[in-house]
Amino acid sequence: MTIQPYTACSFLRLTVLMLLAIPTVAQPPSAALYEQASRNGRLASTGFQRCTLYLKGWLAEADPATGLIPRNLTDSRHFWNAQDAAADNYPFMVMTSSILQPDLFAGRMQAMLATEERLTSRIGRLADSYSFTKKGFLNESIDSSQVIFGSAEYMKDGLIPLTEWLGPDSPWCRRMEGILDDLLPLFPIPIHLTGYFFGNSADVEVNGDMLQVLNRMYWITRKQKYLDVAMALGDYYLNDKRRLTQASTRLRMRDHGCEIIAGLSEVYATMHVLNPAKKEQWQPYMTELLDLILAKGRNADGLFYNEINPSTGQILDPALADTWGYLLNACYTVYLTDGRTDYRDAVVKALQSLNQRYRNYAWEGPSSDGYADSIEGALNLILREKSPAAADWIDSEIQVMWAKQQPSGVIEGWHGDGNFARTTLMYCLWKTAGTWLTTWKESVRVGAVRADKSLYINVDTDEDWAGTLCFSPAFHRDFMHLPLNYPRINQFQEWYPIEGKKRYKLTNAKTKKVVTVSGQHLLDGYPIRLQKGETLQLAITANSL
Repeated sequence: MTIQPYTACSFLRLTVLMLLAIPTVAQPPSAALYEQASRNGRLASTGFQRCTLYLKGWLAEADPATGLIPRNLTDSRHFWNAQDAAADNYPFMVMTSSILQPDLFAGRMQAMLATEERLTSRIGRLADSYSFTKKGFLNESIDSSQVIFGSAEYMKDGLIPLTEWLGPDSPWCRRMEGILDDLLPLFPIPIHLTGYFFGNSADVEVNGDMLQVLNRMYWITRKQKYLDVAMALGDYYLNDKRRLTQASTRLRMRDHGCEIIAGLSEVYATMHVLNPAKKEQWQPYMTELLDLILAKGRNADGLFYNEINPSTGQILDPALADTWGYLLNACYTVYLTDGRTDYRDAVVKALQSLNQRYRNYAWEGPSSDGYADSIEGALNLILREKSPAAADWIDSEIQVMWAKQQPSGVIEGWHGDGNFARTTLMYCLWKTAGTWLTTWKESVRVGAVRADKSLYINVDTDEDWAGTLCFSPAFHRDFMHLPLNYPRINQFQEWYPIEGKKRYKLTNAKTKKVVTVSGQHLLDGYPIRLQKGETLQLAITANSL
């Protein structure tokens, strides 16, 4: 018998056979999810750090005597006003502190609210501009249009998002209710503003603001007077005589105009639930409006122009509106109520176009504000329609926006800086699936990812740390009492809402220990204690009923 020499090739074959014979230990599917949660935690931590820096930067610019922040850091440094400082900047200082600096939230932020109400209330509780140098109102005489406009903007852009986040029992919701209760008896609806300061779409802007405020405040309080006025506004615009498709030569689809479309869609959704006959009456005009903006107001990628002539279809301003998401919110709302799949298709089309064609797109020139509004719109819509491409686009564009922040924490030194913080907080809460940590520090990170019906959470720390893991409720149901979670401006997205009456199974990935707790226990806060370098990985699943 001839013995074959032992070659490198035969050794390789033998090694391969031996490896194939050894059973491999595959990583559990959850390992990749926890890796993703860890990456999300690092992104969220960066965003939270930027928000605390923003808060520090703007507090350093506050008026020493009153504690209020100025409208901007250039020509309006000497006064606070309702439609800018109060509506767009201060609220997101409040929200940042509520998550990341609770002592500041309970102290200085609430003191600012009390000061604002005491110093700026001019017509009843309606707010006017306050001069730091004059130590009194900026304008000697009362400009009722200015007061109405500022108060409507303050409610819609400032007090509504705080109520969506903090709930109806906060002093900010009470401030909104006070303004609204004093406004309604004094001024006829619809509101007509005078003066040139507000632009050529001022009436539809302020009435759109009021529709959004009235509709949401009705569901919170169930005060019939709010619903009655909202219905009166709907009747005013959704009829043959004044329909927006023909009654005007200009239809503005960016901010300071698009508010009316969003507002009408909100009260339309309410009629779907409460008054189907009224909804049926409005339906031809509501759908005509949405059909028009989809047919005449979009580019080939499904994004909206700034302004068109609704009667002729002429594009009056071909720049693209950073508020495209706000308009698609309205389309998606009517898809939910009426089953119009073409309105859903419009949302899907826009989301699919973003990552391929609109990276680093200058929505409003170099300003961060265009990125803030556009990213907010995308976050609202991917909650309803999953789009990996749009999610990648959001991850890309948030970095562009963040790069605009100055070392001081101030972004551009005007009230739009608040929108930077608003959208950053929304982004962070996406990456944490609505969770956050008390006694937050830069050295402690939380991230999460949802897969099917489970939530995978990763918490890691660079130092010994003890605190509480907080969870979000279903804001639309538990705080706003809305019958339908339609997409809406200034909402906070529900990535994994906890239901207080449900039971949840918590599985520790390291120890394999499983505990079952009530949803209310999670909403009250889940205590955690970690040592330096330790990582906690939890899977949370709602028990089947």
